[in-house]
Amino acid sequence: MYAIWKASHADQNYYFCSDVNFGGVPDPTTPPPTTPPPTTPPPTTPPPSTPPPSTPAPTTPAPGSGSCSVSYAVVGQWNGGFQADVRVTAGSAPIRGWTVRWTYANGQTVAQSWSATITSSGSSVTATNVAYNGSLGAGASTTFGLIGSWTGSNTAPTPTCTATT
Repeated sequence: MYAIWKASHADQNYYFCSDVNFGGVPDPTTPPPTTPPPTTPPPTTPPPSTPPPSTPAPTTPAPGSGSCSVSYAVVGQWNGGFQADVRVTAGSAPIRGWTVRWTYANGQTVAQSWSATITSSGSSVTATNVAYNGSLGAGASTTFGLIGSWTGSNTAPTPTCTATT
């Protein structure tokens, strides 16, 4: 979605761009059969016994950390305020969630955000996915945005990304 607006008190145009996902409902699962499958009669002689395997069967690993990358861009700036867009991209494997962290160097603060839950403590900022944009396929990306304030200078931070698989 792309929107352009102009404030009544200023002669500047403002722009907003956001990804929209019109995901569908997954197909229902196939119900189990209502009749048991046919059985074969037991053999007349028992089969030879096989020794147990020498190594244990592999287990499914517990969910852990995956990989993701992040980019931060100031897309609009005005006296005392700015808008930033942040893009999160999954690595070579799908992820179930992401967390982005950064530290502002010049006292910037976040006033509002969309498509992420943002918390701040001093100059440190943490953004986590919301319900609809945490799961990303390998190489897929999502964006979130924020409006903030600044004084003096508005140096873009260098964010880091961690993912959950």
